[in-house]
Amino acid sequence: MSRREDATPQAPIDAWHALLDGSAGERLAADTHAALEDQLTRRGLVFGDRALCTVLRPRFLSAAQLRGLARRTEGVMRAFRAAHEAALADPAVRAQFRLNDWEASLLAHDAGFAEPSPTSRVDAFVVDPHGDGGTMALTEYNAETPAGAGFNDALTEAFLELPAMRAFARGWRVLPMPTRHGVTAALLDAWRQFSGNGAAPRIAILDWDDVPTRREFTLFQEHFATLGLDCVIGDPARCEYAGGRLTLDGGPIDLVYKRVLLHELVERLGVDTPVLRAWKERAVCLVNPPASKVLHKKASLAVLTDERNAHLFDADTRAVVQACVPWTRVVEERQTVTAGGRVDLVPYVLQHRDRFVLKPNDDYGGAGIVLGWTVEQGAWEAAVARALEAPYVVQERVAIPTEPYPGWHDGGVQLLDRMIDTAPFVTHGAAVDGMLTRLSTAALLNVTAGGGSQVPSFVVEPR
Repeated sequence: MSRREDATPQAPIDAWHALLDGSAGERLAADTHAALEDQLTRRGLVFGDRALCTVLRPRFLSAAQLRGLARRTEGVMRAFRAAHEAALADPAVRAQFRLNDWEASLLAHDAGFAEPSPTSRVDAFVVDPHGDGGTMALTEYNAETPAGAGFNDALTEAFLELPAMRAFARGWRVLPMPTRHGVTAALLDAWRQFSGNGAAPRIAILDWDDVPTRREFTLFQEHFATLGLDCVIGDPARCEYAGGRLTLDGGPIDLVYKRVLLHELVERLGVDTPVLRAWKERAVCLVNPPASKVLHKKASLAVLTDERNAHLFDADTRAVVQACVPWTRVVEERQTVTAGGRVDLVPYVLQHRDRFVLKPNDDYGGAGIVLGWTVEQGAWEAAVARALEAPYVVQERVAIPTEPYPGWHDGGVQLLDRMIDTAPFVTHGAAVDGMLTRLSTAALLNVTAGGGSQVPSFVVEPR
């Protein structure tokens, strides 16, 4: 059997770790650690004041794993598309997403292009014993402001420069998985539909001045510059709208790459903020537009898995949802169906806290999430009571996969199992185009929440 035929998903991991073993491996690991620290510093790869990556190995996938992941993700995207269309057409379906009144009112305005989320990201856990994409559990859909693409590409470039990667590449072909190009293509395609011409837009990346992701904005700004695109970065509070033109710090804007969350924008500046007034009057192209908020709500996963919505999906799509989306419901007093039959939802959730997660319908960075198996019964009951007062979803607990990753600690290499999530970027609401990988030693895998590490992913095969 040839080496190519004999390769398993674990083989490249073992090959990388073998390079760091023994006295020669310790020297290579020390050099790799020093080079990574230098790369992170020179490239400004920090989240707030924390290093973005804290391990000495990237993630590896085979081509078969990537194909399986893409196939499953793209199948679920068909379900999201059908749910979004049903929400726009039917007030009863739309009510299931628990939109605020002002959010629902913005759905009446035409964004100027077809796709509600030109650029998005799904967050999932993949248990992959067979190397073909394995069992996927899609736990959230970031349909509004997917972050991480710029950081991913910069980390990819940094890891390609590491001594361990140069040694590894002697025995393995290494294919990067860039992500900025997909985001850029989605932005420009939306602009072409909106404007009806091919003229280059002046882009503004809008978010608050104090967000910890600001370095990612400058990475995109640098990328846009290589394409001959003018891009500015600024706080939406500094935008003005007059004479049919949106401006930032006095300069005109054609296309907004919106990184500020819509609910934060409205909470701080009101629904009549210049950015939204300009968008409603078709004076600026806004990506992603307010229509993305429908699927960004965590209740979107409840819509996909709720038995009362089965008629929205064809048989193939229902099968994909059943296989890839964990059982999710909006927390409310009702009866519903589980694998064991019909139940009263709230008593059922109260009785089985070790099986469930509570999530606010519209928040980020792990805020408000309660893992039932980590709290006492009294705390769980209090959390469920809060969930009944404000839109929350309850979601079935899923298996979290782990992989061993080397880190540099106390002058040497330590190999620790880390929980790993899989977050493919999706362009045009359909196709997987790169991915984000996050690691953690805590059950809540979220860099924003204060823990974890981001690593780049590579498709590899033996030479």
